[in-house]
Amino acid sequence: MPLDKILHVEDDESIRVIVEMALVDISGLTLVSCEGGHEAISQLAHFTPDLILLDAMMPGMDGLQTLHEIRKNSHCVNIPVVFMTARIQHTEKQEYLDAGAVDVIEKPFDAMSLGDSLERIYQAHLASAKINHPE
Repeated sequence: MPLDKILHVEDDESIRVIVEMALVDISGLTLVSCEGGHEAISQLAHFTPDLILLDAMMPGMDGLQTLHEIRKNSHCVNIPVVFMTARIQHTEKQEYLDAGAVDVIEKPFDAMSLGDSLERIYQAHLASAKINHPE
């Protein structure tokens, strides 16, 4: 199943615009953008994405707190989450992965290949889920 719907959570408007161009205009995906964790949680009440692209550093509720709140929703437990961050030290990346993220993308990112990168991450997640939980 191809990647189709993405929830993007990012406080920086300029990055939201670039991600929208990359994912909607270039890759043809459906995108719902939120400027913070509270808005994302609200959106999840009526939008179920295939993947969540989550900024790590946001005012108020940061990415890890947002992920924790998202996982409280039973219909969101298995949605893969990819963090985006400018701070990509190994220990921080491992912290995101340990919290349940499937991958971490470094900012700045290549807008032209973002959709392809997320598709690869999504397909790898689906393959891993099938191996770990065969039907």
